[in-house]
Amino acid sequence: MLVIKRNGTTQKFNWDKIENVINKAFQAVGKTLTSEMYNDIIDELYFGDDKGIMRDCITVEELQDQIEQALFECDHFDVAKAFILYRDKHKQQRTQAQSNINFIKNFVASYNTADATIDDNSNVGTKGIGVLNAEIHKKDNKNTNMELWEQWLTKLYPDFNVKVMRNDFNTILYPHDSSSQVMMPYCMAVSMYPFLLSGLKDLGGKSAVPKNIDSFCGIYVNLVFALASEVKGAVATPEFIMYMDYFCRKEWGENYYRNDSEYITSSICNKQKTIGSQIDQYFQQVTYSINQIAGSRGCQSPFTNFSFFDKYFFQGMFGDFKFPDGTAPIWESTNWLQQRYLHWLNQERLKCILTFPVCSYACQIENGKFKDEQTYKFICQEYSEGNSFFTYLSESVDSLSSCCRLQNAVSDNTFSMTNGQIGVMTGSKNVITLDLNRIIQDWYNTNCWMSDIRDEHKYKKETIIRYKKENLKEYLIGILERVYKYHTAYNEMLHWAKNHNLFLAYNAGFIDLNKQYLTIGINGLNQAAEFLGIKCSNNQEYSEFCKLIFSTIKEQNKLHKTKKLMFNCEQVPRLVGTINLF
Repeated sequence: MLVIKRNGTTQKFNWDKIENVINKAFQAVGKTLTSEMYNDIIDELYFGDDKGIMRDCITVEELQDQIEQALFECDHFDVAKAFILYRDKHKQQRTQAQSNINFIKNFVASYNTADATIDDNSNVGTKGIGVLNAEIHKKDNKNTNMELWEQWLTKLYPDFNVKVMRNDFNTILYPHDSSSQVMMPYCMAVSMYPFLLSGLKDLGGKSAVPKNIDSFCGIYVNLVFALASEVKGAVATPEFIMYMDYFCRKEWGENYYRNDSEYITSSICNKQKTIGSQIDQYFQQVTYSINQIAGSRGCQSPFTNFSFFDKYFFQGMFGDFKFPDGTAPIWESTNWLQQRYLHWLNQERLKCILTFPVCSYACQIENGKFKDEQTYKFICQEYSEGNSFFTYLSESVDSLSSCCRLQNAVSDNTFSMTNGQIGVMTGSKNVITLDLNRIIQDWYNTNCWMSDIRDEHKYKKETIIRYKKENLKEYLIGILERVYKYHTAYNEMLHWAKNHNLFLAYNAGFIDLNKQYLTIGINGLNQAAEFLGIKCSNNQEYSEFCKLIFSTIKEQNKLHKTKKLMFNCEQVPRLVGTINLF
């Protein structure tokens, strides 16, 4: 008789293999298989058909089914249980392996990575073995992250049904980057001060503290890659230009920016360099390096953000700052350097696509106008030349936008000789986005036929919100209450990881977990308004609708704030989450 294996091949039936399988099942429960027991068991095996004719072949599964049944018939129930568990374990392993094999085949056949992964990311430009080995684990990562999340939610809120969270995440809410590495914060804006004190040693690196402009630029790149390995998304270093200016002054003197045309090479050099051309070379070194792929991020570049400041924002942020040698930042040289870099970056992008850094310019306004006239003119000139960067406007230095479109309040901007400027430490620990379009439609479908609005003039969508404004607010608050629970559970998970020394960047003082926010994203605001018949333009009805949404979230964020929990809100572009929740 032949045995048909799972891969379709065949081999001769072998009683020794049957005995070996049964013996292992007995050993699994600490028992010894005797000859008498073995004979009793194999007597229960039957390899004939319904007419009693011996079969020519049998599948592995049919053979194992018979062994399992024979163990029961001979009253070896504990052995039978062990055998069943053994089969199930190996079945799971085969299923997992086959799933991965199918992923590999799909990955190889796909046009690009985005077509093959469960969480496409525009920051992946290659489709090699490195990307494959990162993407293949995303499904497992997502399952693990969600299981951990549910366990913490149950621990904090025993009476809360986790099935509600699962349903929310498949309908009206989108947890960002849940398939990324397990148990990570979302993004961080760090203080670079520990970098000046200890280099990369506290991050597990070998690099000592930077001593000059050469080592600063080189080790800074390593710093970005090290920090990026501990977050799902962006790493912002708002002080990069200010620190670079510090090392430029140490190299060429306080007035280097006024002498940028001076040569710094001797007559024996084949290629002559000026201070300005050397600075541009450092710009090139840093910028092109942070756009290189990182193995720890699945061959993605580290998502890197730089900050730029007008005079008043700079003074408000760094007025008390002191470098380790006791000197203070110099606005004039820092401003010259940051504007030179931003202009250089725009010109360099005409030669090559450079995704990073994402740049944000923080400016203070007064009576609706820029306080710093020179910065205002520079920004206008750069925009007129096609430069691309975020401009963040504020009437006071009480908040900072260092991560793309996200505004974070600066609750503590004190200076510490250990951690540096505390105010730059910010970012998001976790992001959950509301699909507002679907939420509004669900609310409308629930409320538009209620008895108190059956009058004919209230049937129209555009009028329902006027009569049910408070009802909509209560509906939204009900959803937000669940979001705060989900965020709180994730926050506790991160604190657990930090307390077990899993986050080197936090332990090294680059960032403080309590300084970061739990972010509520909004997607589909205009689509929700249009569904209600509201025109998205500068009109009172649209203004009142937006005010209702944002004021409700802002109000609830304040109510739920604690020492360990801070919430903020951002508008999220129509990313993959919208498609997933459609």
